[in-house]
Amino acid sequence: MKKYFYFLLILSVFTSCEEDVKFNNPAFQTLKDNDFWRARSYKAYFAENGTVIIEGTLGYEKVILQTESSVEQVYTLGMNEVSKASYANTLTNEAASFSTGTERGSGQIVITDYDSENNTISGTFKFTALNEDESDVENSKINFTEGVFYKVPIAPEGKFVPVSN
Repeated sequence: MKKYFYFLLILSVFTSCEEDVKFNNPAFQTLKDNDFWRARSYKAYFAENGTVIIEGTLGYEKVILQTESSVEQVYTLGMNEVSKASYANTLTNEAASFSTGTERGSGQIVITDYDSENNTISGTFKFTALNEDESDVENSKINFTEGVFYKVPIAPEGKFVPVSN
């Protein structure tokens, strides 16, 4: 009887072992006020003025990063309206908009790789954005840290099709 028990135990151990590896390629994720946040869909595109816009969306929430260009460098936020970041939640009872801009908020977006051959963009970001509703003193700002966008496809001009995860 012991033999059968050991045999079943060993059999269950080997059959329950499974490799369930999932790669985030491409990816858009961050810590939003120290809580993990991963976009379900993301896209990037060039605006008419040459800026690069990278968007990540999770349900009613959207993070938008904008840089002056696709050149691999650090873009400082809170200095102007060209390189900036924003967050919006459009859920009715949680609706809020936060942004950086000229002397508003702080942070940085770092473009680490712009692959013009495969039309993808990668980098990191962190920012503190201020609530656009200044009367909401309980939620005056929002923090994003350890943000990463990796191989986000850049849509051809005029075709802004988001990629879903």
